[in-house]
Amino acid sequence: MAVFDIVRKKFVMLTPEEWVRQHVVCFLREQKKYPLQLINVEKQLKVNDLSKRYDVVGFYPDGRINLVVECKAPSVKITQTTFDQIARYNLSLQADFLMVTNGLEHYFCQLDYENKKYHFLTDIPEFSL
Repeated sequence: MAVFDIVRKKFVMLTPEEWVRQHVVCFLREQKKYPLQLINVEKQLKVNDLSKRYDVVGFYPDGRINLVVECKAPSVKITQTTFDQIARYNLSLQADFLMVTNGLEHYFCQLDYENKKYHFLTDIPEFSL
């Protein structure tokens, strides 16, 4: 089965992880008011000269990254390894917020680069400039 991805503007296979990814895009657009043109899905990035692929990124209009989302299939338990993965991606992305989800459990945190800390949140704020 396939589903139309409004970000990538094409049909993609509806795997369990893709189901989560599509729900995240809907959540960002409808509940968090992210403009569609500032959301990117499944793009490649370099981390320590290795090619990796992120799930969802929300940008600011100036190109800075507001949010990085790591999606897992609902059957995948969210563990420290999941957080380590998104943290490695964020070394090069430098997002303000991180989200990890398997569609059933959702974790959010805000990065504090000045104090080299992160703070867990109950939710991410609505998109604003």
